Amino acid sequence: MGNYKVYVYAICKDEAQFVRRWMASMGEADGVYVLDTGSGDDTPALLRELGAVVREETVTPWRFDEARNRSLTMVPEDADLCVCTDLDEVFRPGWREAVEAAWSPERTRLRYRYIWSFLPDGREGVSFWGEKIHRRDGCRWVGAVHEVLRFDSEEGAPVYAQTAVLEHHPDSSKSRGQYLPLLEKAVEEEPDNDRNVHYLGREYYFYRRWAESMAMLKRHLSLPTATWPDERCASMRLLAKDCLALGQVEEAQRWLLRAIGEAPHLREPWLDLAQLCVERKEWQGVLWLTERALAIAERPRTYISEPAAWAEAPWDLASLGYFYTGRLEEARKAVETALSFAPEDPRLLGNAALIRAEIEGRASQ
Repeated sequence: MGNYKVYVYAICKDEAQFVRRWMASMGEADGVYVLDTGSGDDTPALLRELGAVVREETVTPWRFDEARNRSLTMVPEDADLCVCTDLDEVFRPGWREAVEAAWSPERTRLRYRYIWSFLPDGREGVSFWGEKIHRRDGCRWVGAVHEVLRFDSEEGAPVYAQTAVLEHHPDSSKSRGQYLPLLEKAVEEEPDNDRNVHYLGREYYFYRRWAESMAMLKRHLSLPTATWPDERCASMRLLAKDCLALGQVEEAQRWLLRAIGEAPHLREPWLDLAQLCVERKEWQGVLWLTERALAIAERPRTYISEPAAWAEAPWDLASLGYFYTGRLEEARKAVETALSFAPEDPRLLGNAALIRAEIEGRASQ
């Protein structure tokens, strides 16, 4: 089809609902290879019917890296590009052309835009640059969960296929219960793996296990390899949320100040502290913090980038600061900007009506 041999590979279990959509999306590849790890539905039969090469094996004990490494062995040796996706993901049409245009054989992997979630109104939610398109040789998947590709040779500067977009449309009813024990296993195997320690602290937070979350996140920050400011900032923000859940407001504020100091180039910590100022009715602080957040014009390409921070959130918070400091016209403009991102949000609509009524009331006096 093109200058390179491009093959898709995946793992799956009980995902018949996604098969037809996924196979249609992956049809631009030269071949599709799937390791089915124990489906009880007709996933394997449907995949074969639509042209995929399928192997059925169980992986015991379950580990994502083991499953992905087995699926990678199914890819033909003549592959120039291996494209690892899951069955609940869909490429936008034209992805292969974009990938081939960006690729060169001396590279190890290629990055593409990955939309991990969508908001209820259909807008893009969390998005970042995925990197599961890679060369065939000299790599392996590592990690019981949140697995990553490791290469035998050094990698050069990242390469981006700017117009290749992969969307994630998961089954919301599917349990994520396996992630916690697998993360605990991963940290047990590699206690100094800063990435997994951070993820485990985050997982404890999701489970409302505040004290365990705090201990793990502090451990992450203490590791000598934990040097990425964005992820350190994320740990500090989570620590603040743990503190707030435990009623430790002043400690939460200290962690947020540290988060800003760690990664002042991210909007999120500025807005977290602005939200805390809203709750404490410190309106001048809200305005200063939202102003600093909005001064950050470039959205980072990492997964640590929350959609609301680049949409309605800073304008929503700013509108409150302006309103409660008597700057009503600025409050009106800010809430209208927030509504341009989320026009159906009932709270924003209510705030906009309240601000307009206050402006009209003052004008009639």
